[in-house]
Amino acid sequence: MTERTPLLHYRLSTSVNESDQRSPPVGQAPEQHPGSPRQRSAHQRQPKKLSTFFGVVIPTLLSMFSVVVFLRIGFVVGQSGLYQAIAMFLVAYFIICMTVLSVCAISTNGALDAGGAYYMISRALGPEFGGSIGIMFFFANVCGSALYVLGLVEAIVATFGVAEDGTVGSPHQVLPSGYWWSLLYATAIALLCLLVCLVGAHIYAKATFIIFLLVMFVLCTIFISFFAVRPRTIILPSSSTPNPNGTGPGFPTSANFTGFKLDTLLGNLGADYTVDYTTGTMMTFATVFAVMFNGCTGIMAGSNMSGDLKNPSYSIPRGTITAVIFTFIIYNLLSVLVACSCDRVLLQRDYSFLRDINIWKPFVTIGVYSSTLSAAMSNLIGASRILYALARDDLFGKVLSPAKKTSHSGNPWVSVLISWFLVQLVLFSGKLNTIASIVTIFFLLVYAAVDLACLALEWASAPNFRPTFRYFTWHTCVLGIVGCAVMMFLINAIYASASIAFMLLLLLLIHYLSPTSSWGYISQALIFHQVRKYLLMLDVRKDHVKFWRPQVLLMVSNPRSSVGLITFINDIKKSGLYVLGHVQLGDLNTLPSDPLQSQYDSWLSLVDHLNIKAFVNLTLADSVRHGVQHLLFISGLGGMRPNTLVLGFYDDCLPNDKLVDPSLSTSQSTDPSDPSQEPEQQPPLFHFASLRGSSDRQDYGEFGDGKVLGPQEYVAIIADAMKMLKNVVLARYFNNFDRAQVLSPPSSSPGKGAVYVDVWPVNLLRPDSCSYVDTCSLFLLQLACILNMVRAWRKATLRLFLCVEEGRSVRGSEEKLGQLLKELRIKARIYPVPWDQQVALHWQRQGKWGKKPSQSPDTTKEEKKLRTDEDEENDDDYVNSFPSNTMRLSDDYLSAVNKLILDQARPPPAVRFLYLPRPPADTRRYAAYLHQLELLTQDLGPTLLIHGVTPVITTDL
Repeated sequence: MTERTPLLHYRLSTSVNESDQRSPPVGQAPEQHPGSPRQRSAHQRQPKKLSTFFGVVIPTLLSMFSVVVFLRIGFVVGQSGLYQAIAMFLVAYFIICMTVLSVCAISTNGALDAGGAYYMISRALGPEFGGSIGIMFFFANVCGSALYVLGLVEAIVATFGVAEDGTVGSPHQVLPSGYWWSLLYATAIALLCLLVCLVGAHIYAKATFIIFLLVMFVLCTIFISFFAVRPRTIILPSSSTPNPNGTGPGFPTSANFTGFKLDTLLGNLGADYTVDYTTGTMMTFATVFAVMFNGCTGIMAGSNMSGDLKNPSYSIPRGTITAVIFTFIIYNLLSVLVACSCDRVLLQRDYSFLRDINIWKPFVTIGVYSSTLSAAMSNLIGASRILYALARDDLFGKVLSPAKKTSHSGNPWVSVLISWFLVQLVLFSGKLNTIASIVTIFFLLVYAAVDLACLALEWASAPNFRPTFRYFTWHTCVLGIVGCAVMMFLINAIYASASIAFMLLLLLLIHYLSPTSSWGYISQALIFHQVRKYLLMLDVRKDHVKFWRPQVLLMVSNPRSSVGLITFINDIKKSGLYVLGHVQLGDLNTLPSDPLQSQYDSWLSLVDHLNIKAFVNLTLADSVRHGVQHLLFISGLGGMRPNTLVLGFYDDCLPNDKLVDPSLSTSQSTDPSDPSQEPEQQPPLFHFASLRGSSDRQDYGEFGDGKVLGPQEYVAIIADAMKMLKNVVLARYFNNFDRAQVLSPPSSSPGKGAVYVDVWPVNLLRPDSCSYVDTCSLFLLQLACILNMVRAWRKATLRLFLCVEEGRSVRGSEEKLGQLLKELRIKARIYPVPWDQQVALHWQRQGKWGKKPSQSPDTTKEEKKLRTDEDEENDDDYVNSFPSNTMRLSDDYLSAVNKLILDQARPPPAVRFLYLPRPPADTRRYAAYLHQLELLTQDLGPTLLIHGVTPVITTDL
């Protein structure tokens, strides 16, 4: 029924102290440490000498030959007929053969250790699959042990029990019968198994071969009896239940063993489902299959012996397949012989008829007792070892921690007691056929999980999955999964659904609660395989503006002061690529190793801590500019590459540490010995460098340092990004940005709790142009709209400010912009803003110098209506460029525009979107360009200066 691995379990119990819960294969310890204590050396050497026959064939045969072969062959043929019985065996063996192929594949993929199927699956697939399958396998062993105990009780009562009506058929029938008496007998047998398991599994291990010889001898006597015993009449058990309808005659009291007769064979070919005389329930194909399938389980017994075999990769496939073929032949031969020689009534009304037709009745009794007792003991031992392995791996935390306790010899006695207690609870069901379907479903679920494990390994195409057993494909895995699933629901849909739900719950619990293991996660291999496949399908040549989304590279120097910006940019990525970039200055030629490798854990912990969906990309360069160029060139893969660069602003604002841990504040004055312990006490999140002091200059998003990054290099980075056709966003005043606080303003505020996002889609550094339809303006509108589409920002109101001059039609400009917003499906409020005074300040200083030749504000309006596409493109280049009169753009004008923006902010917005012009072509004007941006955005609060270089918006369907 289940995996009978006495030698494995004995070895496991004597070597538990040789490695920890995450250690490499425990089975290698005796070879690697020949000088281990003498009290363990004898037990460690013995299992390594097991051959294929003793290590795989015998355990598998003893696991499969049990109740079915002695007590249920007649039941299966009598209820379903020979045709359906053979069909059942074919279906059952087809399912287990598919699983055997999967087991052989996994078991031959590298070195194996003692620990059974749980160890094999958990190390192959990771803790989620391994832990959930291990728990289900544990329960299957528990229920299987109870099943065999009940089978043994049934055999004892049938032989020595007094009928419920008090009649005594023979002198040796002295034991009282009934539910409570049967429960008492089952409890006594379970206690016997408990004592053996507590004293030592080696008692059973040494008797394995003797039990195997005994079972084979009894089977031979059964086959001989069909030919040697003459026809006879057999008295049926008098404990048969009456007619369930309460009327009519009762069941027959006798039946015939006819010997080989054609009439008997013809009468047993078809199905004749009747009431089970032990439970009083009507039998069906599903219920009979559930009972029969118990004789087909136990196929993993050989793989559980992997740590004790001389050559596991050789022995497990050959031994398991040999045992499966042998049992299949025996079961079918017995079915044919029974159908040819036994009356249908005999098969249906006497499950122990093989004893009555044997050449010597005690032979079958001995075979039943020995096989079922050894199977029950094996299941109890197996369940305790699985539970111990689960507890040792700490997958369920402190829940299973008591099961780790072992005796001085390494025997997990607490696990044995827990397993025995659960077996005792199952014994209250009272009848063998009652729990047969539960056990069958558990094993089918485990087998389906093993097939799924092999399928996942095959589909993941991992280079290290190369088992020496190659007689399997993903088709056999799928067939095994489908076969197990179908039979589970045919047997009992309710039990099957509950078992699957329970396993999924365990999987989720382990996934979210268990600590990270070093076993490897099959989910990561599958995700990698699928992502690679779909990345290859993502063709950049098929990109279309309709499906454009921002793919952001945010440059961060120190996350301690960039938390607000990191979380805000996460809101405007719109399911696009989001990469946190970092440049560390240095030369790899002068360093002993790459200093970035040790930093990735801290950055990934930051991503988890902030609950953002971002990647991390770090680079080493001789300058910040070169580092940003590296990241712009190499970040992303295939069609997923950043199209937008986000930088913090270059100013004098002091950074604020948003990742301060108050518990660390008292450790600043500790002695030098404490810092050595500090990394062990702190999570990787706090391993970032401390922030600069007040004397250092604040740069873009705390990226770089004022001493190594000047304004010239900062503007050069912006220019480089635009040359590479990347959109650029400069973020200012996000040091203290707190999204939760911004989106939940107090109701006493001027806006009565309203949240606003202000958008200024005009180049404020070009007072001679008021275009709202160039590429950069539309990109700015798109980002604002994307922010408004995020669930947390949906309640925010977009305010679009339309700068107008005297002589222009305010209503006409507003209607035109409103029509544009309607076509773009952007919901925003338009606010006309007169800025004649600000423009006048500019022209008073400049006179007529700097205007576009032969173009006044009035004529420009008329020309826009008639210009061609080429003229429009030229005008875009003019509008979003930095003016040639950079040095002549007065600070008074910039301060006036800054004041204009502040005056319109009633109530103040959560964030502002401003137009970012291109840097000047003359690199000598970079400092002036940065100075003017600083004056323009002075004291505006969280502000984004945005420049778009590619079309991102369309009115087409």
